[in-house]
Amino acid sequence: MASLPPTLNFSDAEEEICKKWKDEDTFRLQNKLSKERGDEEFTFYDGPPFATGLPHYGHILAGTIKDTVTRYASMTGKHVDRRAGWDCHGLPVEYEIDQKLGITHRDQVLAMGIDKYNATCRSIVTRYTEEWETTITRLGRWIDFQNDYKTMDASFMESVWWVFSQLYEKNLIYQGFKVMPYSTGCSTSLSNFEAGLNYKEVSDPAVVVSFPVVGEEDVSLIAWTTTPWTLPSNLALCVNPEMEYVQILDKNSGKKYILAKSRLSQLYPIMNNKKKWKPTMADELYQVQKTMKGIDLKGKRYQPLFDFFASQSDAYFQVVSDTYVTDDAGTGVVHQAPAFGEDDFRVCLANGIIKKGVDFPCPVDADGLFTDEVPLVKGIHVKQADNTLIATLKEAGRLVHKDSIVHSYPFCWRSDTPLIYKTVPSWFVKVEEIRDQVVANNEKTYWVPSHVGSVRFHNWLKDARDWAISRNRFWGTPLPIWTNDDMSEIICIGSIAQLEELTGTKVTDLHRESIDSLEIPSKKNPGQVLKRIDEVFDCWFESGSMPYAQKHYPFENKEEFEKGFPADFIAEGLDQTRGWFYTLMILSTALFGEPAMKNVIVNGLVLAEDGKKMSKRLKNYPDPTLVIHKYGADALRMYLINSPVVRAEELKFKESGVLGVVKEVFLPWYNAFRFFVQNVERWESETGTKFTPSVEKVRSTKNSTDIWISAATQELIKYVHDEMEAYRLYTVMPALVGYVTQLTNWYVRLNRDRLKGLEGEGEECHSEAEMGLQVLYDVLLDVTIIMGPFTPFLAEFFYQHLRKLQPSYAEAANGGGTTLPTLPGKSDSVHFLKLPQYDESRLNHDAVEAMEALQGIVEQGRNAREKRNISLRTPVKQVVAILRSPSASVVEGLNGPLKKYILSELNAWDFLVVPKNEQHDWVTLSLTPNFKVVGKKVGNKMKAIASKVQKMSHEEAVRCLEEGKLVVEDVELDAVTELISKLSFSKEGDHWEATPSADGATVVALDTTQDDSIISAGMARELINHVQQLRKAAGLELKDIVEVFFEEEEGITSTEDAVAKNVDMLDAKFKGSIPLPKRFAPSWSVVLKSELVDVGGSKVIVSVCRPAVAVNDFISDAAKLVLSTKEPSELSLGETFKCSVDGKEYELKEGVDFWLSSAAKAKAVNAVSWLN
Repeated sequence: MASLPPTLNFSDAEEEICKKWKDEDTFRLQNKLSKERGDEEFTFYDGPPFATGLPHYGHILAGTIKDTVTRYASMTGKHVDRRAGWDCHGLPVEYEIDQKLGITHRDQVLAMGIDKYNATCRSIVTRYTEEWETTITRLGRWIDFQNDYKTMDASFMESVWWVFSQLYEKNLIYQGFKVMPYSTGCSTSLSNFEAGLNYKEVSDPAVVVSFPVVGEEDVSLIAWTTTPWTLPSNLALCVNPEMEYVQILDKNSGKKYILAKSRLSQLYPIMNNKKKWKPTMADELYQVQKTMKGIDLKGKRYQPLFDFFASQSDAYFQVVSDTYVTDDAGTGVVHQAPAFGEDDFRVCLANGIIKKGVDFPCPVDADGLFTDEVPLVKGIHVKQADNTLIATLKEAGRLVHKDSIVHSYPFCWRSDTPLIYKTVPSWFVKVEEIRDQVVANNEKTYWVPSHVGSVRFHNWLKDARDWAISRNRFWGTPLPIWTNDDMSEIICIGSIAQLEELTGTKVTDLHRESIDSLEIPSKKNPGQVLKRIDEVFDCWFESGSMPYAQKHYPFENKEEFEKGFPADFIAEGLDQTRGWFYTLMILSTALFGEPAMKNVIVNGLVLAEDGKKMSKRLKNYPDPTLVIHKYGADALRMYLINSPVVRAEELKFKESGVLGVVKEVFLPWYNAFRFFVQNVERWESETGTKFTPSVEKVRSTKNSTDIWISAATQELIKYVHDEMEAYRLYTVMPALVGYVTQLTNWYVRLNRDRLKGLEGEGEECHSEAEMGLQVLYDVLLDVTIIMGPFTPFLAEFFYQHLRKLQPSYAEAANGGGTTLPTLPGKSDSVHFLKLPQYDESRLNHDAVEAMEALQGIVEQGRNAREKRNISLRTPVKQVVAILRSPSASVVEGLNGPLKKYILSELNAWDFLVVPKNEQHDWVTLSLTPNFKVVGKKVGNKMKAIASKVQKMSHEEAVRCLEEGKLVVEDVELDAVTELISKLSFSKEGDHWEATPSADGATVVALDTTQDDSIISAGMARELINHVQQLRKAAGLELKDIVEVFFEEEEGITSTEDAVAKNVDMLDAKFKGSIPLPKRFAPSWSVVLKSELVDVGGSKVIVSVCRPAVAVNDFISDAAKLVLSTKEPSELSLGETFKCSVDGKEYELKEGVDFWLSSAAKAKAVNAVSWLN
């Protein structure tokens, strides 16, 4: 295994892996191996994005979720086709072209020519596909761009025709007039779900206008509206038949008005101020002259506001009634403009104001401009006409009140212009007819998070209305309907072959410029022809058809599609509950009576760090490409899928969060991996044996931390599989992150000396090191593979190093790495492997529970140290742990094999778990009712119960927990769910420092007594730390042997005294190379790194030196000179070294005339008493 650099540039490493995957065609090979293995098919639909813009964090988030799930599927024995697709038609493209060409009216397109317009549209739809492929590939997402589909392909469009024809044959299609959300910016109607995509807070005029009652000209009905531009089209007024209305005399103006009694505050806003308003004030404002029900007003006629349509129908300008009128706003009288309101249209139709098939006033054109029917504002956009119309009404004396209102208003999701509601002719899918079936199919679909499906989507579906699927546009799939002028003969085309047969023309493209001129001879009226209608499909109909159209179903891949339908998995953002999720469900239900998907993950919205929507104009977010280049794609992936956004909540994107993943997860993981590699190399060098992984050896370990980390790894594997099968990424990622912390912060740290071969003597240190390395390799390999779907680059990086230790690595030669069976080592990519399955025999709850207890004790012990400001390098005499109801296995573990780790981590000399029968000497157990739970149960007894419970003695509280219940005030309380217990330290003595756990279940106390032995041990630890820092600064590897010397100020010996009192500790740490005073260093000793440091408050020069031969002071200078040139590694213990200097022969004995280290010499000649 090649040595690894001290730090890894994760982004650069990912770039190299990207190149490797591309050069070796790894994605294709994974699918090939899956096919050869006969893996079960896993169907995934990828909703087609528009390629007219660059991918943003929303795309990256959804892509990461999709990639994670499909990688998981492929690594658990599934074959997953992952095919890219592109949404090419519709408003996003047309709007951009309109902006580019300066097109503001439909007639300009017709003048230009549909062929030229569509050619311009076609030219930009794939403008950014290369950039998309670059970004998505760099993100680590595996998806097939070479075999992509486009909604503008003839094969795709033909399947869309087939879908429509099936609905037509099932009588689920009709043409009708309907008030629809309408985009004047795009000159087209929108579906109801599109209208809900982009609401904004806006300020609009709010006016109250008067309608004098015919025959009672001094009395007027008054109505309130926030759309004054609709007033020229007013045809009726609507009241609630059951509501109470009043005729009042307004004392300020002297005019008489009729309005709902409960809405007088619309005229007199002071009535809304509860502090200022008093009923007696009413007499100053108005006088009630009459009271009536709304039904009493029905049929009354009134004078129109304008005379534009006064002579068109005798049915116009009368009062009608409907219960949709409420008293939550306005005057209780609602003005009706049936051309511009859904309820207005319904009510006027029901009351005979307008009739089906008969034109009625709609003086607004396709671009939202008033027609010449309203000359007052002819050619003016409706939203700009408000002020002119209000001024005219004021001049006519019909304006009662003018104000403004801030409210939520729908905007066009593409042009970002205010929507209006407008009566338009359209083709509809009868969603209401199949609505119950759609709702039932949704209940068959598994949603993550569940509330999106059961609440948000369900509520949308149960109120779903017929879906307008036609658009009066140009760049889209044309509706395949050919008809005569009066629509008495209609043919719905379902395939290219059918169109060719009926027209006698070869068809290669289905866009308008290619088929609008095609005519079909009439069968009913020979000699006449049928022509195609003008409309094209809403692009949402195309995206909802993608499951069928991407495979050109039913014309090709029929069996393959039907076998894989419904899809196993899809994922998109929360907004798609009214978009793609909706259209998929409607069409699949209409076609097959089934949901389109089995499992759905819904993500939330990624916002800028300030909580605002990400905006290119505001530049309030970092460029995704730069973030990936800086930190790597895996860091970005993990940051996103370990956040609330995967639970369909909002995420305020913070670049620091991505950096946090690198610092808190990846770097510790890499450092642990590098530490493993270094120690394998050291072990192989010292033993002369090749390290070979062995699961059998791992299973045989008796080391408690080995057993724990192995059990924790198996628990992780089981958990990942359980949660991923349930598509809960948001629970998986915290577990993975937590595991990496356990591995790096606990297992590696607790076993650092053992893995470095510093535990035990002789062969024991090698065998212990090997066992630890076997376990570390085993868990590193498992976690590397299990992380494959989540961090594909880092998993690949680690795997490429780990595989080389496997015996099967030799089989990778000559193409073996891309063949079956896939094996760790042999296989060329971690992504060829199957994820490990958990081994139940290696699960060990006792070991995990004991380690959790250890970690809690260590953390609490550190907190206690911090309270007393005691450095970890200074030992403490004793650590005492008091645990509430620990299991026998936990106590056994803490008092047994885990004790040494607690002593080491807390730098303590002794550790004690207080037996249960002695706990009363150390702590007090107190109980408190769980007020949230008990309060509901006991009501007004709560105060008395709480008082008695809180006064219980330690012994009474212990007995209560043992019995599991407590009866107080004739109420039985469950000790587990209804009582909260807490341990508090009560031992006397200022030398004790204690810290309780957050849940009050554990108390850890330290004996902080400081004496000479404690202080000297602390200084020895400080010296060890300085030596380690110098080794690191000198760039030394673990296997590099050095000698350490220190030099104190003259007359100061505190460091030497500390070394003298802690020889055993230092000897074990430095394997015999105990730090020595500088006076023992040979003159030829080479200093590798030296620094003036602080040890126990004294300034000391510490030097790390190359090993040097030490000589007896009494041998000749010539012999000394020769020995000074020798490396200790060139000589051996007890060796007789022979040399000749100037013709004189010397025989020098190791151990008499020279030694292999200064420490060995000092010990041999009894230079210092503390070495013997």
